[in-house]
Amino acid sequence: MIHGLSSHLVVGHELTTKWLGQVQDAGIGLVEIFCARHSFDYRDRSQVAEFTRWFRDHKLKLHSLHLPMYSDLEWGRSGLSAVINIAEPERIRRRDSVDEIKRALEVAEEIPCRFAIQHIGIGREEADDRKYDAAFRALEELNVFANDRGVEILLENIPNELSSGEKLLWFVQAAHLRNGFCFDTGHANIMEGVDSAYDAMKERIRSTHVHDNDGTNDIHLFPYLHDNITINWRRTMALLRSRENQYPLMLELRESASIPDSIAAVREVLDRLENERPLEEER
Repeated sequence: MIHGLSSHLVVGHELTTKWLGQVQDAGIGLVEIFCARHSFDYRDRSQVAEFTRWFRDHKLKLHSLHLPMYSDLEWGRSGLSAVINIAEPERIRRRDSVDEIKRALEVAEEIPCRFAIQHIGIGREEADDRKYDAAFRALEELNVFANDRGVEILLENIPNELSSGEKLLWFVQAAHLRNGFCFDTGHANIMEGVDSAYDAMKERIRSTHVHDNDGTNDIHLFPYLHDNITINWRRTMALLRSRENQYPLMLELRESASIPDSIAAVREVLDRLENERPLEEER
């Protein structure tokens, strides 16, 4: 499978072209940039210009932008007004979220990419018909804005009542939306299970977020390299390989003090995932 890495791995730091070079040197062909302003400030034209020049001169490709979850420089710590939520029923607050997402999508005018990853709602949010209606209204506008820049918005399954694999499929079908999906293994593991989420989403998956957890908390662990991981990677890789031409294997990991050389660990994880094969009796 084609390999990718999300800059979520270094979201606690300012993103640098040096890090992109390390990703490329590890033999990884695609990257996803996580639009968190304290790490990659999509509003900062000088930072965007620096990255534009770097991508122009190197083989590593920008596969996707993860659209922002907060509008501030403090990862949402400045208050509720910084939270970005396209499922917000209050029109003025939703308008602010849509405008902020557009600012991030403008990066694609300088650095071409195929996809942008969008959440519906925030973590643990309860389902409500008004929220689906709000998300539909926001996506109607954002889809046009993104398409004008050559980008398709992908909806990600996240741990809330709006965004299980089955709920996402119901939403896009009911709203007659053409958006594809980003399949997140860790979120599926917390929610309905990897197999069930994949089965619901498989026709529309265009990208992935691959990571592990303890089955309860969204902690973006490296597969294989932590004691409390719970995903069956042999089974998961069999699912992902069943449609491997639709999407890359995109790792979305969290930095860990127990893993000092994170890029080397990424390479190890990718190699081990690729070596996962069904047991003879499962064939």
